[in-house]
Amino acid sequence: MRLPLGVLQFLLRESSAALHRDLSSQAGEDLTRWQGHRTLLVDATGTITPDTPALQEAFGQPTGRKPGCGLPVPKVMGLFNAMTGLVVEIMAYALFVHEGAKVWLLHPFLRAGDLLVGDRAYCSFAHLALLAGRNVQALFRMHQSKIVNFRPHRKSFNRRQGPKARKAQKGRPRSRFVARLGRHDQIVRWIKPEFRHKSPSWMNRQQFDLLPDELELREIRYQIAHKGSRTRTVTVVTTLLDPTRYSKAAIAELYGMRWRVETDFRDLKITLKMRRLKCGTEEGIYKELAVYALVYNLVHCIMVRAAAAQRTTPDRISFIDALRWLLSAEVDEPLPVLVENPRRADRYEPRVVKDYPSRFPGMTRTREELRAKQVA
Repeated sequence: MRLPLGVLQFLLRESSAALHRDLSSQAGEDLTRWQGHRTLLVDATGTITPDTPALQEAFGQPTGRKPGCGLPVPKVMGLFNAMTGLVVEIMAYALFVHEGAKVWLLHPFLRAGDLLVGDRAYCSFAHLALLAGRNVQALFRMHQSKIVNFRPHRKSFNRRQGPKARKAQKGRPRSRFVARLGRHDQIVRWIKPEFRHKSPSWMNRQQFDLLPDELELREIRYQIAHKGSRTRTVTVVTTLLDPTRYSKAAIAELYGMRWRVETDFRDLKITLKMRRLKCGTEEGIYKELAVYALVYNLVHCIMVRAAAAQRTTPDRISFIDALRWLLSAEVDEPLPVLVENPRRADRYEPRVVKDYPSRFPGMTRTREELRAKQVA
């Protein structure tokens, strides 16, 4: 607790950059980049903290819990390297703050030419415009509120008309058709929305006015044939406009890599036990997350080196096997052959658990009320 927060955050950022440079020189650019781009994944998850007044005020607890019966749940957002799995940055904020309102805090860690991949929570005109201003490529799943029509030369919504004409245009996309690249593959121009209509709450009027009036983007829709997939049809939007360099199949495969971030969070929360944090102050939570990310990066560094030696990709190396070797390895001990997880593309499992975490009933009233009822 005596270590300043800035020191731990500096160590995380500098070590992540140094490890990436070292791994790129050892394993090669092909293993650490996608199509020449440093590809980054962004996503958010939740953890549990001790029940202190400071943490309740900072992060809040889920709805449906009475005061004194729930634990604070901070939302944790991470920026991961898609190829190596290294954590570039990790941050926490209040539970009921949307990811899109905080993702801009990660933009300083992006460089020109990078490629950011995320789910539909990060798909908005303002976010795409900010990334374009930094010359950062993007690939996001289309937000559910966006209307996408792949019919060439279709009519678009005209917001300048009156209320009756607007009602007649219901169902039309708000983007303008530019070119058809193939089946369910097109280039369109997104028009900047009006400030009072779906404007981001985290951006003021002056900042919003500085955004460009339109963005040229590529919309793609493809089907998932794997068994067990909850989603069979996926629509994505990207700034990768060149169909020759970035084919539709390659972009679909790239968006499939987005699910690696779920495995990364699982390794942090389950294997390293980050699911339940221990510090009782807000600053202590930020420090604890930074230390978890430092240890996680050390393990992934071993995984990337093992992948290069075993001629596979880092996501196939077992995280827990690398962790166990690190815990028992002697100084200068050579890296052994680590467990390589097989590719199981057609594997699907029901979303259930075999072992229940607790047999006790959930807490629905405060301890004082429960004690009084038990005594009575």
